[in-house]
Amino acid sequence: MSLLVVGSIAFDSVATPFGERRDILGGAASYFSVGASLFTPVRLAGVVGEDFPEEHIQLFRERGIDLEGLQRVPGGLTFRWAGRYEGRMDVAETLETHLNVLGECTPSLPERFRETEYVLLANDHPKNQLAVARAMTAPKLLMMDTMNLWIDHNRDELLEVLTAVDALVCNDEEARSLGENTNLIGAMKTIRECGPRIVLVKKGEHGSIVLMDDRFFALPAWPLEKVVDPTGAGDTFASGVMGWLARQDRVDFPTLKTAMAYGTVVASYNVEAFGLDKLRTLRWGDIERRYQEFIRFLDLGLE
Repeated sequence: MSLLVVGSIAFDSVATPFGERRDILGGAASYFSVGASLFTPVRLAGVVGEDFPEEHIQLFRERGIDLEGLQRVPGGLTFRWAGRYEGRMDVAETLETHLNVLGECTPSLPERFRETEYVLLANDHPKNQLAVARAMTAPKLLMMDTMNLWIDHNRDELLEVLTAVDALVCNDEEARSLGENTNLIGAMKTIRECGPRIVLVKKGEHGSIVLMDDRFFALPAWPLEKVVDPTGAGDTFASGVMGWLARQDRVDFPTLKTAMAYGTVVASYNVEAFGLDKLRTLRWGDIERRYQEFIRFLDLGLE
């Protein structure tokens, strides 16, 4: 089944203990669409400036991503972000943010995009997420991402979006803030009461945990000795989760558990190189091989 992502496309400048890269392709929708394209056909809706190079467009096309919803604004500049990771590299220090066209325009959905059955509303202002949610005709799974900026300053609008979606994906700090509870489990239950039947929480090097209806499930992260660049890890995790669910065309608890394992695998590859360098060369065989290794890693050896 087709999968739609609506969100940011950016130029990123990133510094980590392993080096520095400037003006590389980034943005939540970029990471998500390239990752999910390994699983299922992807449709992308987003806004870029006139400065967005053809080589990035070509990458999307090579992955078979439908770009009818990609808008290039004449005379506009693409969203730019600069950040630095140090120490444990679990949180980026933002050095610069220039919204440019991202702050001036909202993505418009082609009519046929509105019929997509699996949808990710990547991190964006809640009013934009709500507009897209209301524009969809009959989604089987509508998932949203968010961040502390919206939780802290646009809580009421964010809560309204939660009533319109099936699932929320966020990190553990964001979940505690949104659920107003320092206990993660309690926070997840509070969020579920706001509307989404699925609350999926990313915990970085500690893996992920999900609440679906009244059932919990948790996974560790893939054991990595070297993390080069954590940028986009959460987006690529979501790409594997949504990609597998759309590929199976099924949203139930067993399928969701498997989807989380695939999401963990995609994210583990992503952080091994800067930006999209790893994802652009990744193939399904790589995903399946590490997935099988991950399953063996998880085996308790119980009869």
